[in-house]
Amino acid sequence: MTTRVLVPSGVLGLGFDRKALARGVAMKPDIICIDGGSTDSGPFSLGAGVSKYSRAATKSEWRTLMAARAEAGVPLVIGTAGTCGTDSTVDWMYEITVELARELGQSLRIARLYSGQPIARVAQALQAGRIDPLTPAPEIRLDDLSNVVALAGAEQIQAALATGADIVIAGRTTDTATIAALPLSRGDAAGGAWHGAKIAECGALCSTNPTSGVIMVDFDETGFTVEPLAETAACTPHSVSAHMLYENSDPFRLYEPGGHLDVTGARYTALDPRRVRVEGSRWIPGPYTVKLEGARIAGYQTTILAILRNAHYVRNAQAWIDRLTGFLTSEIETRMGLTTGDYGLEFRLIGVNGALGGLENRSGDPVEVGVLGIITARSQAEAGEIGKLINPFVLHYPLTDDEELPTFAFPYSPATTDRGALYEFALNHVMHLDDPMAAFRLEVSEIGAEVPA
Repeated sequence: MTTRVLVPSGVLGLGFDRKALARGVAMKPDIICIDGGSTDSGPFSLGAGVSKYSRAATKSEWRTLMAARAEAGVPLVIGTAGTCGTDSTVDWMYEITVELARELGQSLRIARLYSGQPIARVAQALQAGRIDPLTPAPEIRLDDLSNVVALAGAEQIQAALATGADIVIAGRTTDTATIAALPLSRGDAAGGAWHGAKIAECGALCSTNPTSGVIMVDFDETGFTVEPLAETAACTPHSVSAHMLYENSDPFRLYEPGGHLDVTGARYTALDPRRVRVEGSRWIPGPYTVKLEGARIAGYQTTILAILRNAHYVRNAQAWIDRLTGFLTSEIETRMGLTTGDYGLEFRLIGVNGALGGLENRSGDPVEVGVLGIITARSQAEAGEIGKLINPFVLHYPLTDDEELPTFAFPYSPATTDRGALYEFALNHVMHLDDPMAAFRLEVSEIGAEVPA
């Protein structure tokens, strides 16, 4: 049996080619699948339980996909809803869906798959020896975690689809799970299902026009065929095979709940200038584990930004920062009683080495240098107080004792900005499950244009 999966984009919120999407709907897919996020942007979304992407952009694109789903008459699935897939972002996505159902006049069955993990469950699994570290893995501390999620696999998405849902809003999932679920449940080749899902996870990134978004993947009993749907895009054996390297430490193996994909024997064949056929991928069953991700507050931050334009200070920016840092460290200890173990103070020279640090290799002096100061402390009040203390010195401190007092530019007033909580990743482990649904829960709702939330 052939299973046709339409993937509108690599992530909801980044946009896609509307004409290409319409072309995909006309090709009669069996399901529409899209990713909602990842850990790419760091731990903040997971720690705070909020979406990185704007609500307006999310709602606009989701409206288009809900209309496409209604036209195609097939399920619509989003994984890792709201960037991080916490229970709160699943509910956020559900609220948007209810609003749109009313606006579009749609009556829907919606399945919500929650992947948030109570600390008690994690503690119990840890005590039972059912949690293993990945590399690298921090020491597990359960007392201060703000959010923990488990990455769902195909089985959990299949359970959600089995409810007869028109729309599945899933919490944290592996990038491939939403795409592989239906082909696997319909008996298509397991190796091809997982491999094709990996290739399709980022939409048209596997094509010659990555920003076009929309692709179609046909799965069957021996492999899969992938085709981009934008007129300006094409898939080639090179562009398709190269995607196994994307966000994957091993270009030949991909680990998922319940086993791993092995593509060492995969063959990539161009069927025509746009489509690629792939066969020979293998699925190797293994223990059923789900990856755990967690985040905690690591402090609170305040930033300050000044701009050096005087050529003398631009040439000696690092020396100025070194001298300034030593002075400020002494001032903070004298005036606030804080030692360097109580807070963090870092300066980055934007335009010199702000991105690469000591690895930067450039010649010549820039015209101007941005000086970004980052203060991390135990509370926002403390970080803000340090920011106010160092403010006049960042803007006026001289390079040497015998120089006139300089004045530097700053782009806004006040020069300091309180950033709030700083989060850090606190789990990189897998948890063993006897039942794939043991760490997940499903809720199914019937909604319609006239049904209150």
